[in-house]
Amino acid sequence: MTEDDYTEFDCDLCGSADAAEITVARRYTNDQPIHVCRNCGFVYVRRRRSAERIAAAWTHEIYGDGYTARIPAVKARQIYVAETADVEIGLADKTLCDFGGGEGQFLDIVRDPDYGAIPFAVEPSPENCRAMAERGIECFCGNIEAYQASGEKPGRGFDIVTIMWTIENCQSCRTMMDAAYDALADGGHLVIATGSRILVPFKKPLQYYLSTNPADTHAFRFSANSLKGLFAVSGFEVTYVNRYLDTDYLVVIGRKAGHVANPQWDKDDHLAVIDFFERWDRETQGHYRDA
Repeated sequence: MTEDDYTEFDCDLCGSADAAEITVARRYTNDQPIHVCRNCGFVYVRRRRSAERIAAAWTHEIYGDGYTARIPAVKARQIYVAETADVEIGLADKTLCDFGGGEGQFLDIVRDPDYGAIPFAVEPSPENCRAMAERGIECFCGNIEAYQASGEKPGRGFDIVTIMWTIENCQSCRTMMDAAYDALADGGHLVIATGSRILVPFKKPLQYYLSTNPADTHAFRFSANSLKGLFAVSGFEVTYVNRYLDTDYLVVIGRKAGHVANPQWDKDDHLAVIDFFERWDRETQGHYRDA
């Protein structure tokens, strides 16, 4: 890879170019830098490859070593999201599009008669798409950027779009949000779930939260504030946030409401974010040496 293979990005939330490096992150990322926006406190990777290269890294490198979404921990979080969405907005007889559908296990869950959703997936892996098609799940085979450019599904008007443990793994979270906005019917709902959040108690060693994978494969690290901010700048009204301090998951649901000028959200203090990571680094070294 050369410098020409990377693009330098400003803050995806507020557009500011003023960012500070979280220097302790380099200890755990094979010396790859991670930054925090000085204006809004959003944590992001500035230097990123193309969307196609990042999707290929997930398909052929990171998930190429026997990983499956059918392990108990992944199935548990999918059921949690299905239950949450069903309680908050209802799933029965609603069309649901899952961005980054993976092996389609979540779509198998929500189309079960207990929930009764009508599933569709956007998924870049041809193998996963073939497996879903064999089970009767319709899908678009390609990344979000290709889906958005195709014009095939935007305007169809899904009732629900889900983005689960995927919003942090793409090249542009704003592109993914734009695609969700276009794919939803007016008044439809977007459900985002992630475990890559920051300003919560340190539930695991920092080396497990960060990694030596290419930094741009986890380009964004959301707090509840920054995730709600992403909804606000993308034309969604937040209608639900779970009690994420009580669980390993952060789940936010928003209604497609229309873009507004100068959207407002509760921003994070970038100095507090840096201090958070520095304390996490110290705690990791002090308490997780054998982890």
